[in-house]
Amino acid sequence: MTNDATAPARRRDARRNRELLVEAAHEVFTEQGLEAPLDVIARRAGVGNATLYRHFPSRAALVDAVFREPLAGTMAAGEQARASADAWEGLVGYLEAVFAVLATDRGTNDLMTTHLEGVDSLQAVHAHNRATMESLLRRGREEGSIRADVTTEDVLFALAALGRAVPSLATTVTPEAWRRPLALLLDGLRASPAAPPLPSPALTADQLGDVLQGLGPHRPPRAAAG
Repeated sequence: MTNDATAPARRRDARRNRELLVEAAHEVFTEQGLEAPLDVIARRAGVGNATLYRHFPSRAALVDAVFREPLAGTMAAGEQARASADAWEGLVGYLEAVFAVLATDRGTNDLMTTHLEGVDSLQAVHAHNRATMESLLRRGREEGSIRADVTTEDVLFALAALGRAVPSLATTVTPEAWRRPLALLLDGLRASPAAPPLPSPALTADQLGDVLQGLGPHRPPRAAAG
């Protein structure tokens, strides 16, 4: 009887511990990136390491739980961009929405600008992001607003490379400082009779994946010497 009576309380405690871990992990990943120590997350949640691993047996499982909802927001922005009547306006709005997140959340930045295995929600958002870019670029080429020789890999590489820098840009300059380099990137994508052809060859999808794999997540900041 005692076990039956205490089971609901144990379940409530387990749910609460999981919620605390997800909240703490989001804070720590946002501040330090995805390679932040897991014991830091457990301490901030007020639980032991054993409790963390009981709920999340791997870093990938914790990352998936933390970022599933924020990544869904990125996919929603992609859907809105695809629905735009003008491909160029859709592309601008989508990239602005993505960069606003990349500038403020190092955890999401890691997910969007690198290639990490085992995070189910990440695979979905990468596929959705690629499909969004392919759709907007194809329509933009047809409408004459986007240069004919730019590829999806060109844009995804530029997004990852520039996106890696925007957290530091936002914290050391101003929160909106990313808008200037993004404007330059967009200007390079716009169709212009005076633009010379891009050098060949373009990156393949496999090459882009290898490059993103090599970037790796942001590293946690070093502790000050004491």
